[in-house]
Amino acid sequence: MNCRVVVEAAVPVFDVETADEAIRIAISKTGEMLNPDLNYVEINMSERTSPEGEELPPAFIAADEALVALELEMTVFNVEREEHASRIARKEIGQRLENIPLEVEEVEVIEEDEGTDEDEDEGEGEETDEDEMADDESADAAVTDDQDEDAQSDDEDDEILPEFEDLVE
Repeated sequence: MNCRVVVEAAVPVFDVETADEAIRIAISKTGEMLNPDLNYVEINMSERTSPEGEELPPAFIAADEALVALELEMTVFNVEREEHASRIARKEIGQRLENIPLEVEEVEVIEEDEGTDEDEDEGEGEETDEDEMADDESADAAVTDDQDEDAQSDDEDDEILPEFEDLVE
């Protein structure tokens, strides 16, 4: 399952006079911290509202200092649950944005396109008996090669999984 995760960040900005200036600096500052490692994270202004429902600007300015609310959006692939996706996104972004509070705002499951797989399967069904026999013979010869590669990839997978568990914690 793939998920789109939106995380809200409170980015402090210093020596600013207007909300627009604070937002531009906050986006630039956040982009510098995330790049080049997380250049696929989208940075947007967050929409804030007062308790009465009134829209507020994403930047709060006091004494030439601002706190800017930004939304950081990223896609997390091959996760088991939405909670898992939110933990991964928060950890990946949080490692680069030190001393910036983060809160997961939204986790949305992305639907995978299954139509392309069906189209490919339909085209494969038009083989003749001679084609199938030739494919079977070449497949039998390749089985031993595939088994050797599978054994090597299993050894590599054993090394990868413990690192993945560290990311989840």
